[in-house]
Amino acid sequence: MATLIEKLIVDAKGAPKRVALPECEADNTLLAARRVLDEGIGTPVLVSPRDVVEATAERAGVPLAGMEIVDNTDETAADALAERYMAAGACLISAKSSRRKIKNPMYYAMMMEELGEVDCTFCGHTNTTGEVLMAAQTIIGLKEGVDVPSIFALVETAGFTGPEGDVVCFTDCGLNPEPGASELASIAISAADNVRAIMGWEPRVGFLSFSTNGSGAGESVDRVTEAIRLVRERRADIAVDGEFQLDAAIDPAVAAKKVDRPSEVAGRANVLVFPDLNAANIAVKLVQRFAHGSAYGHTLSGFKCPVADSSRGATVDEIVGDIAMLVLACR
Repeated sequence: MATLIEKLIVDAKGAPKRVALPECEADNTLLAARRVLDEGIGTPVLVSPRDVVEATAERAGVPLAGMEIVDNTDETAADALAERYMAAGACLISAKSSRRKIKNPMYYAMMMEELGEVDCTFCGHTNTTGEVLMAAQTIIGLKEGVDVPSIFALVETAGFTGPEGDVVCFTDCGLNPEPGASELASIAISAADNVRAIMGWEPRVGFLSFSTNGSGAGESVDRVTEAIRLVRERRADIAVDGEFQLDAAIDPAVAAKKVDRPSEVAGRANVLVFPDLNAANIAVKLVQRFAHGSAYGHTLSGFKCPVADSSRGATVDEIVGDIAMLVLACR
């Protein structure tokens, strides 16, 4: 049986995109780019000094045929890119700053993405998460109605039978330690949009807590209930409910006992919003260690355009899978 990533790669082949790859000093970037092109997932656009791209390709034994090279040290092209960016009108930085920033290939790639010259940007293999976030916030910015970026995980666990089979979405799994109500609402909205694009699901967002439907009380419960109100206010198209204990969120039989009101989410949630990063991180690792499940996802949620923050220890296989998810996020 195909794994989740194998299924996503097949799906991505049906809608290939232009993928900017700015970290071309790394062998794995070019090895992954070759596979992305050869497997029909997308067209790699290598954004780095040409001599760096060519040196890495020679070292890694990667043919560059079919891939585009954008040399960010080409002064004429860089000036023209900065001018187009400023003329677009939604700039978050000054003209002088934009020209200075794109000396960094990652900023150059994201500026191309903001202008629609590429569909998405894959990075994080050599840059830190903080550096990726700073570039995306500076050049692209967040979607309307979203206060903070976040990271979701698609968690696949053999033997689990949930509303979408053996896969469910966890969020936020990596960025916001103690989100407030508005931030939790942003996290939920971003994850819902991503699972709709990547998985083709109609998102049903369940906010998790130690309490179900008022069975407990406390500041964290209040924060969750306020976040639910904000999601409904900002995005009436998203099915959202809570607060739920985990079993009430994903098990219809438990939901029938614990949730004494109509709910299209209770017992059927496919997006689980954790109240804080402690809970989400522990939950992912419990699934991995005790249930031998897998968690996938380096696509950053909340930005106007799709950006991925890869693990710096990612293998070529993992990078290709992450790029497939990123390509699907463009839908």
